[in-house]
Amino acid sequence: MEPALFRSSCSPGWPGRAGAQLLTLLIVAGPLLCSSTSLRAGGFPRRLGLPKSSYPITRQTNQVDQYAGTAVSDPYRWLEDDNAPETKAWVTAQNRVTAAYLARIPYRAAIQQRLTKVWNYERYGTPSVHGGRLFFAKNNGLQNQSVLYTLESLAATPRVLLDPNTLSSDGTVALSGEAVSHDGRWLAYGLATAGSDWQEWKVRDVGTGQDLAEDLRWIKFSEASWTKDNQGFFYSRYDPPAAATQLTKANYYQKLYYHRLGTPQAADRLVYERRDQKEWLFGGTATDDGHYLIIHVSQGTDPKNRVFYLDLTRADAPVVELLNDFDARYAFIDNDGPVFWFETDLAAPRGRVIAIDVTRPERSRWQEVIPQAAETLTGVSAVGGRFVATYLQDAHSVVRFVTLAGKPDGELGLPGIGSVGGFAGKRTDTATFYSFTSFTVPGQVYRYDFATGASTLWRESKVAFDPGAFETRQVFYRSKDGTRVPMFITQRKGLKLNGRNPTLLYGYGGFDINLTPSFSPANLVWLQLGGVYAVPNLRGGGEYGEPWHLAGTKLHKQNVFDDFIAAAEWLCGRPPSGGTISAAPSSATASAPGPVDPPERYTTPAKLAIAGGSNGGLLVGACETQRPDLYGACLPAVGVMDMLRFNRFTIGWAWVSDYGSPQDPAQFQALYAYSPLHHLRPGTVYPPTLITTADHDDRVVPAHSFKFAATLQAAQAGPAPVLIRIETRAGHGAGKPTAKIIQEVADKWAFLLYVLQVKPPALTTERSDNGTAAPRVREARSDPGATRVAATTSR
Repeated sequence: MEPALFRSSCSPGWPGRAGAQLLTLLIVAGPLLCSSTSLRAGGFPRRLGLPKSSYPITRQTNQVDQYAGTAVSDPYRWLEDDNAPETKAWVTAQNRVTAAYLARIPYRAAIQQRLTKVWNYERYGTPSVHGGRLFFAKNNGLQNQSVLYTLESLAATPRVLLDPNTLSSDGTVALSGEAVSHDGRWLAYGLATAGSDWQEWKVRDVGTGQDLAEDLRWIKFSEASWTKDNQGFFYSRYDPPAAATQLTKANYYQKLYYHRLGTPQAADRLVYERRDQKEWLFGGTATDDGHYLIIHVSQGTDPKNRVFYLDLTRADAPVVELLNDFDARYAFIDNDGPVFWFETDLAAPRGRVIAIDVTRPERSRWQEVIPQAAETLTGVSAVGGRFVATYLQDAHSVVRFVTLAGKPDGELGLPGIGSVGGFAGKRTDTATFYSFTSFTVPGQVYRYDFATGASTLWRESKVAFDPGAFETRQVFYRSKDGTRVPMFITQRKGLKLNGRNPTLLYGYGGFDINLTPSFSPANLVWLQLGGVYAVPNLRGGGEYGEPWHLAGTKLHKQNVFDDFIAAAEWLCGRPPSGGTISAAPSSATASAPGPVDPPERYTTPAKLAIAGGSNGGLLVGACETQRPDLYGACLPAVGVMDMLRFNRFTIGWAWVSDYGSPQDPAQFQALYAYSPLHHLRPGTVYPPTLITTADHDDRVVPAHSFKFAATLQAAQAGPAPVLIRIETRAGHGAGKPTAKIIQEVADKWAFLLYVLQVKPPALTTERSDNGTAAPRVREARSDPGATRVAATTSR
């Protein structure tokens, strides 16, 4: 089991791939700055802009800190105290300015209406089976939170088991985790309020739908794992924090506990802690046979981890430190008695599967079960009497079956190029469920029968649009140093490459997190509005294994920004700055050898927007400060903007494994060289910018965005607006109510079209392939730039 430390809709992400996946550093002489004489930026019309007098006055102080002999000013330090009356007044004033600007946009309400209509479709989660019962999540369309259902058999009628929408009037209480007992009788579930990472766990009787007296608090970055006897579960938590600092104080000393049903939390048994290791995080997973507790030990977001275990059949058994060298990633898959199977990147940067007999654990006795392949291994489950291995081939999914002895046993046929998930279950199961999605496939859930090898469509999301009207292509381009980088581009079929297409470039590039094809109703509306949506697979992610990840971390973080900037230049028909189209890869971190596509003129800087969330917000901030001439608009969401103080708040210390430490002299120099907050230069013309954050974000605290907004507003030389939108009763992204998401996306898309000076196309209707009315874009001929635009929500 892997803690959900950074696996929300917006990561900073969690290490490895055992259940899911966050952040880095640079080495350059300094950012590339653009003077206020930039033709593109200087040409932004004043009628669409904001004079400096429009912004709230933000008090500056003479705060100066010393880092490795370097004096660094931090004049807006006071904005870090989100509980201070002055900060609250500043937030109110900034939101007032932003709301007034957005209210100018005549088609904003129409975009929100369109989003609401498109969003109103049924969405399904992938089912799991426990004790013969099926459990799955479903959203009817506009429900603020998805509802958990159960059914007694495939043919039974689903019954509501837990509806989070009934727990708050504004939809801000979200289901943040769930675990069903082996017999299917008990549901342990976590609730998060207002987007916070803090969870409160309860237990529900599946048969009656009634809650027990259980109430477990101060849980964060934890799942629950039931024991074989169904009498209790393992989980991880922290000591109670002080009320005033519970959303900002650094989180240290996580502990692993066992909770037995019917007892108070105060009576929970402490299973494992390390008072000598305040940064260690623990995830406990009981094996299906009930014999062992696997303790996954992580340190920050580093994919490398440790694995310990405890023999649950012996009351006096000690914790055994099985894998304690911190030399690779080890994800527990399953066990056959004392033989443990692990997915690992030890001596295999793209991943493999090994077997360790814990009665003879010497490395010389380890056995390789599934060798490293040409593709990147992203997940393995033991179900249906075999291994189901999921790979990434140039950032899209491939699924293969392998016998428990390691013999290849076929490949799963997929509907197309996209992303799959699921394949949960036990080795004795005869079937499993999996999901498939792509940029133009809303979501399909299949049941796979191991006996027949057949996949049967179980549930399918149907959206009122014609997927045949759009297409996704994958291109490959060279980054500044010659590295070959893949990029997905989604657009309306027949798009003319006239260099005037409004284009949204979305990226992440960190924490071993993969950006793979997925459907978003927000993206669909952006496409219907006429645009192009581009997603490059930047270094720092895990698309090509650990070398690809490491090439975008610490002293190599600038590679991520170079990759993103090169993608922007490619879309504008230019070779990468400092490189040539024919440049060869300059490092071993490049993807598999192959050709690249020559730059194409999809757009121009005046029509190009960039977006990203969390670590992707850092990406946007760094690229905006390094190349303000290259973009027509910037959308940094919940970004890590202060690279010298990120490790002082909540779980920020955990990102040092990807970013490096500001307290290390060499790493400080690298961080300081690209930190977005510290590279905003007064007198520079920056692109129109809409910063988004939330008051309950205790992952990337809003102070990052507050200080960046204040500094950017003070530095801006041109009329282009610099706005910050601060959501209330929301957090980093996970669990945000549907209504709030639609409002925020409407504001973003309206802002983009307005500042990119694109007149939205009129909407008529066409027939979709399922017979329902579907929106159709009719090009607005009064503006040659209003040809197709694409979109995404922040991750």
